[in-house]
Amino acid sequence: FYVELKPDHTRIDPHAQKIHRLDYQILAARGTSPEIALMQFEQWIEQLIPTGKSPLFVAFNAPFDWMFINDYFHRYLGHNPFGHKALDIKAYYLGASKFNWADTSGSLLHAHYLEGHGLTHNALHDAIDQADIFIKILAEYAGLKIPETKNTAQ
Repeated sequence: FYVELKPDHTRIDPHAQKIHRLDYQILAARGTSPEIALMQFEQWIEQLIPTGKSPLFVAFNAPFDWMFINDYFHRYLGHNPFGHKALDIKAYYLGASKFNWADTSGSLLHAHYLEGHGLTHNALHDAIDQADIFIKILAEYAGLKIPETKNTAQ
């Protein structure tokens, strides 16, 4: 799932804009309103989750991403479909690998699990990379047999 949001304020963080490289004026003109985007996101989640199951928010640095997801869902829809369920990939890796915190950085995990390519800071590409890393961690440390798939999202 990927959508670019129409800004809901005029404050711009130049450092953040330099990282994500999205143009404020284009987003203001063509972005999807947060309320519609979050309804679409929730519908996408509902399509993926089997009946009777609940979604789990999984991210690398989940505490950072969770702030925005939780805030926007509550602000625009009045609830968060993830509830209070979030899993941080870095913390999972720390516990599974028994390495120290410094050995669980994104750059080290990208080097180990993704042949070293780093973040693009495109939300969709970064989410796919995080999923690939987590799948490989689960295969390595939890012994899960994960079928090999070819990522066709470009």
